[in-house]
Amino acid sequence: MKMRKDIHPEYGYVIFRDTSADFAILTRSTMKSDQKMVWSDGKEYPLVTVEISSASHPFYTGKQRILDTGGRVAKFEERAKKQQTKK
Repeated sequence: MKMRKDIHPEYGYVIFRDTSADFAILTRSTMKSDQKMVWSDGKEYPLVTVEISSASHPFYTGKQRILDTGGRVAKFEERAKKQQTKK
């Protein structure tokens, strides 16, 4: 049985960089990116930026961190204070 041509995505080396933990890993993926980064071997690879990886995820690190996007934590704390003062 012959495989059909031009239906599979290109599978190549990509750097994934975790912005919150200053961690990067070179692996193979079908992800594409316009950004490039030079790896320690001196070659340039596509760069995919991620917010969470095994270097920053609480399951792997054992440390809980709160990522506040848009002031949601502050808004929640204000509502909680209002509820406490009503009681």
